[in-house]
Amino acid sequence: MSDRRRIAYFSMEMGLCQEIPTYSGGLGVLAGDTIRAAADLKVPMVAVTLLHRKGYCRQKLDEHGNQTEEPVDWAIDDFLRLVAVDPVVVKVEGRDVRIRAWVRDVIGFGGYRIPVYLLDTDMEGNTDSDRSFTHNLYGGDARYRLCQETVLGIGGVKMLRALEYDEIERFHMNEGHASLLTCELLDERLRGGSDRTLSDEDVEAVRNRCVFTTHTPVPAGHDQFPLDVVKGVLDPRVVRTLEQVSGMDKVLNMTYLALHLSHYVNGVAKRHGEISRQLFAPHVIDSITNGVHARTWVSSALQEVFDEHIPTWRDDSYSLRNALTIPNHEVWEAHARSKDQLLRYVNRVANAGMDRDVFTIGYARRAATYKRADMFFHDLGRLRRIDRSCPLQVVFAGKAHPQDGGGKDVIRRIFQAKEQLKNEIKIVYLANYDIELCQLMTAGVDLWLNTPEPPQEASGTSGMKAALNGVPSLSVLDGWWLEGWIEGATGWAIGRPEESDSADRSNDAAMLYDKLEYVILPLYYHDRDRFVDVMRHCIALNGSFFNTQRMMHQYVVKAYFV
Repeated sequence: MSDRRRIAYFSMEMGLCQEIPTYSGGLGVLAGDTIRAAADLKVPMVAVTLLHRKGYCRQKLDEHGNQTEEPVDWAIDDFLRLVAVDPVVVKVEGRDVRIRAWVRDVIGFGGYRIPVYLLDTDMEGNTDSDRSFTHNLYGGDARYRLCQETVLGIGGVKMLRALEYDEIERFHMNEGHASLLTCELLDERLRGGSDRTLSDEDVEAVRNRCVFTTHTPVPAGHDQFPLDVVKGVLDPRVVRTLEQVSGMDKVLNMTYLALHLSHYVNGVAKRHGEISRQLFAPHVIDSITNGVHARTWVSSALQEVFDEHIPTWRDDSYSLRNALTIPNHEVWEAHARSKDQLLRYVNRVANAGMDRDVFTIGYARRAATYKRADMFFHDLGRLRRIDRSCPLQVVFAGKAHPQDGGGKDVIRRIFQAKEQLKNEIKIVYLANYDIELCQLMTAGVDLWLNTPEPPQEASGTSGMKAALNGVPSLSVLDGWWLEGWIEGATGWAIGRPEESDSADRSNDAAMLYDKLEYVILPLYYHDRDRFVDVMRHCIALNGSFFNTQRMMHQYVVKAYFV
């Protein structure tokens, strides 16, 4: 491929590294992994996101599990450089809002560079209100969010033009937050003509240049803005465009806008593709299952083992299938080092007294009611009986959205159960789940637990990170796990495939306990070689496939260069 930038990737959040807090969770971390994979494969891409000067939030938990939040302070100049280009201007609420850009280069395995531009309105010439548009990720009310999405979508295209990226063939919207970029592309076609209105040819030309990935079947994940907010925030010219192309009826639905103006649309797992086709019929929706970036998520201890036995793993994720040739004791010793590292951290920050010889379960997701993190504690008596025969300990982590009262209640319930079990089972809930803590947990626990209410899990990537490190999953059959699950080989299922569209909390909890008590814990404590064999299969079968190298190959051939 030539060095011309032909793909523009837009995402409201992006997990570039631990020190740049411009992500909230899975969507942003996936975006960062996507850019890293594109750099490895030398895909001619440029990326656009927002600066988020105050990050998502810093989570504080008191002794009862009550979550409060505070802004994240970070040294922008230490990690980004200001782009030497004149600011671009977008109309917001009738005002000219100036936008500048910072840049961070992502360097691939072979040295190929992908620039990531972070848009910033906190600059001279803007009002205090306008300067705040790039402060808080997912903060504020509907007006604030639409202002942010105007900066990202319309301002992002304008910034790429100011930077002379004039040969972009595809604009990839990672979720609907960037959908307004379609309006700017339509407006570009009209410039130069005084009274010309949009034609079917204009709409089709823009549609042929856009790609849309939807990430959630949960209604709250699809941004919708009331028409009074839309007309108050957006330039009248943009509103007229939306009225012509989006079929607005009382609300502007950003997902429908992206669906209507994209030549290729995909869900993020096979099952999610099916659900999305039901939700958004008659739109044609494909699926490309998410992945994770192998070099980022494999622990340092296991990297040494891979370097010896699979020397091509860094630039060829498929070669991880050869993990079955690695001697069991080497996999186990590497895992033990990762577990030691995690438990040293846990014991230092939580004074938990966790023991490396005890079976350790990990659960770390955004705290939301449908993810059912507290389901593990459905029957405390059963947990006590299990622990008496085969000891276990549990590490939890995950932030609730600042405005999600239900998610915060889930955390409180976990703390209540933790208190009730404090004399029997060691349980910790770690605050401020981030990239570094994710790396520690997905490599250091013995089992990854996942309990979403089906069919609301679009994909999920935390279990993929665990699999790369040889950590098997115990998970509800939803999202990616329907594809990665081989019972007793890559992990274990909660429920049955034919029940993947239903949720029964009591039944699911009972199955969870049964798998722990009768299958997983006896295997771990009494048949260690067989347990390590499962670990090797996690790497060989799931690690070699559920990675962003495979994912990016699919985007290239299905969406980008077709």
